[in-house]
Amino acid sequence: MLHRQSLAATATGIVLAAGIGATIPADAGAAPPRTTHPPATAQVVDVRWGAHPTFDRLVVDVRGTLPPVSVRPVKVLRYDGSGHRVPLAGKFFLEIKLSPAAAHDQSGRSVYQGPRLTRIHLPALKGVALTGDFEGVVTIGAAFDSKPVYKSFALHSPERFVLDIAHHPAACPR
Repeated sequence: MLHRQSLAATATGIVLAAGIGATIPADAGAAPPRTTHPPATAQVVDVRWGAHPTFDRLVVDVRGTLPPVSVRPVKVLRYDGSGHRVPLAGKFFLEIKLSPAAAHDQSGRSVYQGPRLTRIHLPALKGVALTGDFEGVVTIGAAFDSKPVYKSFALHSPERFVLDIAHHPAACPR
């Protein structure tokens, strides 16, 4: 009799476990699906440049919606936070600020793949540096040998900020 009760209890346990298992969705243990939604804060992922017949172009690539961007001439480039001078050769500098933006993800890992500090040998553009990624502001500095004459605009799909710098008349081939 005891053996029959033990078998009945075991069978009941198996049936209950199977019933509970049947109510758990099949993908409950799977990783959450990956979304392709843009990040909540724009992420600056790259800076690139190129020469054209009458101007040099600097492009800032952004993941997410392009935030407001300001460009202003400065006497010297400084790193955000420390205030240390950015070691880029040049006589004239532009500071490009994107805000709200970040060059890192929510875990603090860098998403920026561009140069941190580099010399460039184009007719107008002489250097570029990532000068800040601090408190929702990404700052990029650009160096020039002559006073830059520039225009800026946004392009979409993919999101990017463009700065076109005119070649100095002496730098243009005739």
